[in-house]
Amino acid sequence: MSEENKGPPREGSLDAPFRRPILWRDDDYYDLEKVHAELQRQFDVCHTCRRCFNLCDSFPRMFDAIDEGPTGEIDGIGPKEHAHVAEACTLCDMCFLTKCPYVPPHPFDIDIPHLILRYRAAKRRAGEKEWVREQLGETDRNGKLAKPVAGLANWATARKNTPLRGLLEAIAKIDAEAELPKYHSKTASDRLKDPLAPNPAGPAFGQRKVALYATCFVDYNKPDTAVAAARVLAHQGCEVKLVYPECCRMPQLEAGDLKTVAGAAERVAKAFAPYIEQGYDVVALTASCGLMMKFEWPLMLPEDHAVGRLSAATKDICEYVLELSKAHGLTPGLNPVEGGATVHHACHARAQNMGAKSAEMLRLIPGLKVDLVERCSGHGGTFGVMKSTHAVANKVGRAAARLVAAKGNETLCSDCPLACKHLVQLIADDTAADAPPAPREAHPIEVMARAYGVS
Repeated sequence: MSEENKGPPREGSLDAPFRRPILWRDDDYYDLEKVHAELQRQFDVCHTCRRCFNLCDSFPRMFDAIDEGPTGEIDGIGPKEHAHVAEACTLCDMCFLTKCPYVPPHPFDIDIPHLILRYRAAKRRAGEKEWVREQLGETDRNGKLAKPVAGLANWATARKNTPLRGLLEAIAKIDAEAELPKYHSKTASDRLKDPLAPNPAGPAFGQRKVALYATCFVDYNKPDTAVAAARVLAHQGCEVKLVYPECCRMPQLEAGDLKTVAGAAERVAKAFAPYIEQGYDVVALTASCGLMMKFEWPLMLPEDHAVGRLSAATKDICEYVLELSKAHGLTPGLNPVEGGATVHHACHARAQNMGAKSAEMLRLIPGLKVDLVERCSGHGGTFGVMKSTHAVANKVGRAAARLVAAKGNETLCSDCPLACKHLVQLIADDTAADAPPAPREAHPIEVMARAYGVS
């Protein structure tokens, strides 16, 4: 149906929602006066609705500021309150996707996460940068520096190394109580330098080729995830190559450094273009990176053909295994995995609007008890480790941690490894006498590899 014949948008966003392009090349996008005016407009709609009160800390901050202001309405707040609200936003997209009835095409045109993104970009252009957060966001540089001294780096940043963590907190404002990712001397790229031979008995043999996007976190911090994914896919008969040009730049997106994000999108899309031409499917190993490639990059570079093709070719790993299952069937031989698994449905997996594919995949394992938790972990990348926001991350994540602990399963899985780590720490730090033991962390594909005996 053509736009002119559709009539006005219906109340409650009953028409399919969509997101507008991110106009990062337009000078108006960075005009702080216009940004603050738009914050006031959209916050006023939120104030009169309040459906998002329980999603994160941003909305309680917003509503409290309005209620406690001199007028009790939107005209009682301003830039100071805007900054306080923006600080708590992790760009998880849950308000846009799961709660808000006023997203486009509704004429109210509400998109709080992308408005906060615009606010951060405008503040950054105006000269307000957080140096430590920006350095933490240089994941490729940090991983390459840590790789040859991985053991020393992990010792220095361990929570139990209280003198050095105290010094790190004092100098860099990284909370001494936050668990930090571990580095490896052999990255995923090292371990999968030579492609695995596809299983000729696999049902997808000769029919599927996969370019695994390792992601910075998996390459440097969780290489076992990439190895497990490659082995499971090769076991299905897929030809698998690990491809890692560079980070997707999600940390820079969160910081509002949109030019850097766009540059990475162009380079990564160019690197994957030959594989796509040769019929490879692109598979991302973490939810945040999949979200960037599928949705955020095309909104930033809608005219870029290579970015569009990469978006269309990209699947998350669990989504892809299920696609194989439905299209070809899976290789026999899945064995029970003891202890049960709780799947934390990460916000950036939910934001892809594909369903709980991780839980759906794990339910293919015979006899495995699979429980699903759909609640924000609170981590949000650097948000979860900085001294200024670590306590808020804990506050938001405790509800999810309690739900995970109540399931009593031995393994906690998440498409987001940082969310998984944060929830396990929250459970482990529970000092109640009857607190259950913390589950072990795993990506869902690692559990699948265990069930196949290829881990």
